[in-house]
Amino acid sequence: MNEVRAATVRSRVRVPLQLAGFDGMTAEADAVTFSGLIDGAEHVAFVFDGPGLPGAASLVGTPLVRLHSECLTGDVFGSARCDCGPQLREAVTRLSRDGGILLYLRQEGRGIGLYNKLDAYALQDQGLDTYAANAALGLPEDGRDYTAAAQMLAALGVTAIDLLSNNPDKARQLRDLGIAVRRSRPTGVYATASNLRYLRAKATRTGHTLALASLAG
Repeated sequence: MNEVRAATVRSRVRVPLQLAGFDGMTAEADAVTFSGLIDGAEHVAFVFDGPGLPGAASLVGTPLVRLHSECLTGDVFGSARCDCGPQLREAVTRLSRDGGILLYLRQEGRGIGLYNKLDAYALQDQGLDTYAANAALGLPEDGRDYTAAAQMLAALGVTAIDLLSNNPDKARQLRDLGIAVRRSRPTGVYATASNLRYLRAKATRTGHTLALASLAG
């Protein structure tokens, strides 16, 4: 197990959420910021109330946690080239219903940044898959490190979670960093004509738990 230096809660503020594309759904969450995160990035935790419980009380036991990497094109503009936007909407829906934590991580493009991600899109249009495109740019296929996520959870007093993810690397990294992942709960499969090749690459190249039969076409 890797030892992780401590981070601390910097601020906590109640935020009512009315999000475009969420079918008029509203929710409330505590937005939490941190000091001492290892990468210095402005990651944010959104702590959702559990049924009849305020945000802090919803963290007792083994809360449901979603690690969501920022995706400007998908989260904000609804790009159909990935499944990030629908996964974010699903996570907010489930967490607002059952309680838990959304860690919104500033890791655009699996850690390569927005401009590089768009450059990788151009290479994908020439036939490379999402991972090969990153490699062709001299960048990591997946450059994400979840040490800051483990710090955030520890600062919130959370040491054991249920993880909402199809990505086995998230669970592996968190366990190595001292967070007990009791189980992984898969998200839905959000296939479009524009992201089928992307989803297949995630399933075949990095072992994402996506039902390939549902990706036919």
